[in-house]
Amino acid sequence: MSNYRHILVALDLSPESKVVVDRVKNNLAESEAKITLVHVLEPLSFIYGGDIPIDLSELQEQMEKQAVDRLKEAGEALNVAAEDQHVIIGQPAHEIQDFARKLEADLIVMGTHGRHGLARIFGSTANGVLHGAPCDVFAVLITD
Repeated sequence: MSNYRHILVALDLSPESKVVVDRVKNNLAESEAKITLVHVLEPLSFIYGGDIPIDLSELQEQMEKQAVDRLKEAGEALNVAAEDQHVIIGQPAHEIQDFARKLEADLIVMGTHGRHGLARIFGSTANGVLHGAPCDVFAVLITD
């Protein structure tokens, strides 16, 4: 993996994200590639479809702050500077692809939960990223 110059590590910030962080540390320890971290937070309005007649902005802000704090932990583990840690609001697969293009990343590293059957086809963010990625994708299988 030493030929990559800019690696985008996309984390969902679940407890299993540590597996992805560890894999990056173990496989890229000798690499001189720049590492950028990203977490895509879906807007609560997407999740609830506008069906809840309350203002969700304060809750959304709290979720963003928690995401920034948790991404910072991953950044410390990988020695990634704060300016290379990003929380983006939007649809995860689309935003990861767009961000990789913007950064001119040549590798995206992300976790996948290894679903089977229809869930693998329709439910995986990793699958969505893979089918529109502007670069290589390294999917770390996370088993339960």
